[in-house]
Amino acid sequence: MASLRTHLCSLLAYATFLSLISCHSPLKNHVALIIFGDSLFDPGNNNYINTTFNYQANFWPYGETFFRYPTGRFSDGRLIPDFIAEFAGLPLIPPYLQPGNSHKFIDGVNFASGGAGALVETHKGFVIDLKTQVSYFKKVEKSLRQELGDEEAKKLLSRAVYLISIGANDYLTRNSTASDEEYVAMVIGNLTNELQEIYKIGGRKFGFPNMATLGCVPFSKLRVGSNGSCDEEVNKVALIHDRELPKVLEKLEKQLPGFKYANYNFYKTFGERLNNPSKYGFKDATTACCGSGLYRGIYSCGGKRGIKEYELCKNPNENFFFDSYHPSEKAYQQFAKEMWSGGSDVIWPYNIKQLFEF
Repeated sequence: MASLRTHLCSLLAYATFLSLISCHSPLKNHVALIIFGDSLFDPGNNNYINTTFNYQANFWPYGETFFRYPTGRFSDGRLIPDFIAEFAGLPLIPPYLQPGNSHKFIDGVNFASGGAGALVETHKGFVIDLKTQVSYFKKVEKSLRQELGDEEAKKLLSRAVYLISIGANDYLTRNSTASDEEYVAMVIGNLTNELQEIYKIGGRKFGFPNMATLGCVPFSKLRVGSNGSCDEEVNKVALIHDRELPKVLEKLEKQLPGFKYANYNFYKTFGERLNNPSKYGFKDATTACCGSGLYRGIYSCGGKRGIKEYELCKNPNENFFFDSYHPSEKAYQQFAKEMWSGGSDVIWPYNIKQLFEF
């Protein structure tokens, strides 16, 4: 009996040891999701900074469909990283600044901030710019090293997939005398610097949506007038960005061992839905679900941004745009599916699923 008791105690101690090891070591093939960017990817970091409602979405009707409450996401529901996490078998990746989030980074972390740009000057003082987001990532690396040890942390960071959406705010709020090409070079130059910093920390696999047709969001069309035209000046700069970014990514792939990337043609897929909404299940790809004025292009959704009055559609799934700038959850889900498993006509040289499998 004593021998049996000793044996059982030994088994219990061993099981406890294994449990402790599994709690503090990532699974052998575990792939985390680490996110940087702007409102396209922000799950609510701006809830926790000293800013204004112009850069927040933590009030009704944001979040009205999937979550049933405002999370800080700039849509009626989930965003692209939320769906990518789901496809990868990960939980929702929380905002880095969410209280109580420290030491819980094994599945990943999201640093994105609505209104952020690659340029520090973009919405300075109201958002978390890309450089600051990367400085937060350095803190996460330190935390992971303390929790997992240097070797395990290095493995986790090198296996992780990094999603980055940045640049749209730089172009939409441009206030510069530089030429279009010079300005794009500044934006992509800053992005490149931060990519190299992430690479130094351990990042190897990167996914990017390029610039969408920014001149065709309701806010931009409102500025042009009532003839239904897009702001082609903004679209022109977006196209220059989309021409130059692949050149930089190809160069980095040659310079940096192990660097892999997926470049999603957001300009094409965004435009396809604007030009043929019914093909993708939308009744309206011109007018936002939430806002006021022509095309609901006045950024008044929720009534907290200086204008209290706003209109709200009954079913956000029928609208491509949820507010004056941002797509609906239904649109984001479609984009995420294309990013995850799309062919080379929309994402190249790899898709996000392939990055997870490397």
